[in-house]
Amino acid sequence: MAAYQQTVKLANKSIILNTIREQEPISRAALAQTLGLTKATVSSLVEELINEQYCYQTGLGKSSGGRRPLMLQFNEKAGYSLSCDIGVNYILTVLTDLRGSVIHEISRSFDTNDFTRTVMEIKVMLDECLVKAENAPFGLVGIGFGVPGLVDKNGTILTTPNLDWTQSNVKEIFEDQYGVPVVVTNEANAGAYGEKTFGSARHTSSFVYVSAGIGIGAGIVLDDRLVMGAGGLSGEIGHTTIKDEGRSCRCGSKGCWEMYASEMALLRSFPENGHDLENLLSKAETDAAVRNALEEIGYYLGVGLTNIIHTFNPEKIVIGNRLAKAERFIAEAMYASVKERTLPQLYNQTDISFSRSYYYAAPYGLTAFNIETFLQKQFLPPATAGSTPS
Repeated sequence: MAAYQQTVKLANKSIILNTIREQEPISRAALAQTLGLTKATVSSLVEELINEQYCYQTGLGKSSGGRRPLMLQFNEKAGYSLSCDIGVNYILTVLTDLRGSVIHEISRSFDTNDFTRTVMEIKVMLDECLVKAENAPFGLVGIGFGVPGLVDKNGTILTTPNLDWTQSNVKEIFEDQYGVPVVVTNEANAGAYGEKTFGSARHTSSFVYVSAGIGIGAGIVLDDRLVMGAGGLSGEIGHTTIKDEGRSCRCGSKGCWEMYASEMALLRSFPENGHDLENLLSKAETDAAVRNALEEIGYYLGVGLTNIIHTFNPEKIVIGNRLAKAERFIAEAMYASVKERTLPQLYNQTDISFSRSYYYAAPYGLTAFNIETFLQKQFLPPATAGSTPS
């Protein structure tokens, strides 16, 4: 009986804290009414949460007839999270508080093809971020990594089509070095979760996030749930065929979407430019050849988006990652291509937009994973507290 009561108590504390996070500022009376718990239970558990520094009292709220209530807010400074978005030609690390607000960030152009060098560089960047972290009751609660490749549900990197990684035990390396839970997932899935949690899709139940960088991946949210597939490998939409016997792709196939509608497709048209997307976008202002190449990418981007619309019937498609920087050069051709090919009934139901947080979508998603994993573990019964929730 005692174990059962403890389990119920921990579950109620978790529900109360999550409600404070979602509806802050909120009073004890509003919590009781919203959750169907007694005022005494809410009051007792809130006091515990305050003493444990998960939340705190703020100013007085509006009166509903009696005394003005003290309001409660989530303590975002109780800990911090580290997120790392590993691109093919860049690394972005972000330090946030437990509300997802950015404390410090570091972005570097970097060829991540060499796994060992990449791990060493990431370690340097994470440590530079940690210098900016203030003392907090729970300290670093987790590290998240977004990877451009196939990652299973256990965080194991199976393959990286655009990188020559043969050893890729990211999770084990950084859990050993930092002693905190490490989340590893496909960067497009992280981006979708970032848009759902902090971005333009917060109030959208079914949408697809298209991560258009060197390659193309998709994070799929249907009925408010991130769809991972049977093995956690969904979203490799960049390797769907849009041109029979087309350009050879590193995946071994031909005519893959990302060979025609990605940052890689643009850069290969101007090999003398190296890997400098920003320089090409600057040239596009006066160089007709660059503008034409961008318009072609927009056209093929639209071809692939049409397949997404016909397959998933999403409310929204959000285009993010580095190619979103080229919005003003590719948007017109992209929208025209989609309209030309999409069934009118589906076209009229789908909003297509470019991410306003295109560079941060994946880190925001990783931050959300870190925070949620941390909070779930805090309120598990003692017998299961050491295990990772599914």
